[in-house]
Amino acid sequence: MTDSRPSAGSQDLVLDRVTKRFGSFVAVSDLSLTVPQGSFFALLGPSGCGKTTTLRMVAGLEQPTDGSIRLGADEISRLKPYRRPVNTVFQSYALFPHLSTFENIAFGLRRRGAKDVRKAVGEMLELVELQSHETKRPTQLSGGQQQRVALARALINRPQVLLLDEPLGALDLKLRRSMQIELKRIQTEVGITFVHVTHDQEEAMTMADTIAVMHGGVIEQMGAPLELYERPTTTFVSNFLGQSNLIAGRVRRVDGVTVLLDVNGSELVAPRSRALSSAGDVWVGVRPEKVFLAAAGSETQEGSNVLRGGVVTDVSFVGVSTQYLARVPTGQELMVFEQNTGTRQSFRGGDKVDLHWMPDHTFLLDASQDATAGAELEDAK
Repeated sequence: MTDSRPSAGSQDLVLDRVTKRFGSFVAVSDLSLTVPQGSFFALLGPSGCGKTTTLRMVAGLEQPTDGSIRLGADEISRLKPYRRPVNTVFQSYALFPHLSTFENIAFGLRRRGAKDVRKAVGEMLELVELQSHETKRPTQLSGGQQQRVALARALINRPQVLLLDEPLGALDLKLRRSMQIELKRIQTEVGITFVHVTHDQEEAMTMADTIAVMHGGVIEQMGAPLELYERPTTTFVSNFLGQSNLIAGRVRRVDGVTVLLDVNGSELVAPRSRALSSAGDVWVGVRPEKVFLAAAGSETQEGSNVLRGGVVTDVSFVGVSTQYLARVPTGQELMVFEQNTGTRQSFRGGDKVDLHWMPDHTFLLDASQDATAGAELEDAK
């Protein structure tokens, strides 16, 4: 588990040793993290990992059993939800069906008796690009348009933190991807802290500056998307955030900045800087898109890691890439994703192949961890 407690800035959101119990069940355990002011932060994990409970505690919809929540210098753990400078956008949108787009967005301002509602709503309509839809009711809008209305209604109150609870879950795949770009654009424009809860790793990686991967009520690893993807510290993170090949190996020796490995008689190499374990038995990890196939015995690249004696067992064409499964002599099936550029040979089931990748793309994890952790959860989503 990675525990990161950077010093709090002027309006950073800080959770300090927060625990939430429901009877004997611990939903969130001793959680500490800092969300920098103005950042896009994602809580990523499978159902039941504690991410939504964490969000609800920030919103004031649940009270922490232990620990504190601060926004800047202000302790907000015990404040009523309406006393917190926080708004939430839910997956269900929760729009008023009898009100127009304009009036849905204006609702919070009118309740507070704010002046110049027309100007404020106009700015929000422009931000979410719905100027021509202000008189329409929710049933006349698409799912993506309804989500933007919900977003504008939350943002018009100028919260210090906007909480997003699986906000794109009800949208189809194509619309969800376009809304990911829209959400990031809007967050950049308004500069408000966004805390986004999702089980979708692509969603988190597309939008977030920082991702906290949660599992079993704790943070497994936290960092920038590229850092988590390229340098996972646990098998759970390596499998849940994308896909990984984890191959049983053993460390022969460490030679300066290099770790020499034995994998079923083949000598492989990994950089010491990417080795979470550098002695004894290890999981040798490599992402599927880092591997390429070559006809058995046809290529010898100096300095490349090679596993020989593979057989293609499955071929799936998915447009931009072809995804292969190749069984190696240990009996394990490894994944290989190759871009369909037309520059490399394609293969069919039964073809004999060697698997190549650059040593710098190898990472090593402790072999005491479950190699399937996170993978089955990913498949079940």
